[in-house]
Amino acid sequence: MTSLPADDELERTLRRLRERRRFLQLAGAGTAVVALGGVGFLLSDELSGVARAEALPDGRPRLPPGQRVLDQLRPMGGEPGDPSPGAFRLRVHGLVERELQLDFAGLLALTQVTLPLDVHCVTGWSVLGAEWTGVRLADLAARAGVKPEARHVVFEAAKGYTTNVRLAEALRPDALVAHRLGGSPLGRANGAPVRGVVPGLYFWKSAKWLTGVRFVARDEPGYWETRGYHNHADPWREERYG
Repeated sequence: MTSLPADDELERTLRRLRERRRFLQLAGAGTAVVALGGVGFLLSDELSGVARAEALPDGRPRLPPGQRVLDQLRPMGGEPGDPSPGAFRLRVHGLVERELQLDFAGLLALTQVTLPLDVHCVTGWSVLGAEWTGVRLADLAARAGVKPEARHVVFEAAKGYTTNVRLAEALRPDALVAHRLGGSPLGRANGAPVRGVVPGLYFWKSAKWLTGVRFVARDEPGYWETRGYHNHADPWREERYG
């Protein structure tokens, strides 16, 4: 699992990055744009060095190989869905005893958790200790009554996007159906109103604009998996491409 509280030294470095960004923005737009890149890269290297020195409980380095730490998510690709909470519907189906249909209010009525999670993009950036709020996938699975023959989860999202995750990884306590990041509702570019978050795998597995969670017996590679990306996507093994 990658749900670790942010280290004190890492938090101090992040705070310095944010303070310098604010200073540069106040100093004047013209110079800030030029200077910000240099400061950002410098502190990104500092953050990355701190993270590489840390270890997860199983002994792996906190920062997977080939990754650089950023202080906020980059909005990566995808065709946006409807960001309105009023239009949101989540279907939990497939190999379950009780299919669930949840609107946004129904999702909020379930047990909510806020976890500091590390996420890692296949393009080489990582964000550490970001606070995500939502419902554990394991709780949705228990409520729906997943059948014993289920082995995989398919996340369904806007415009027909899908991605596949092994059942055991989808049911880890740090895997979420999330609707808030850093205490604020998700922005549209980050999958509003609801997205999946599976921090143990590369971030394309954390489907944005989530519409469905389907439990299946046989693996079903999704959008990126059928286009050359790795079917499993473990960042510590650098499973970027198949």
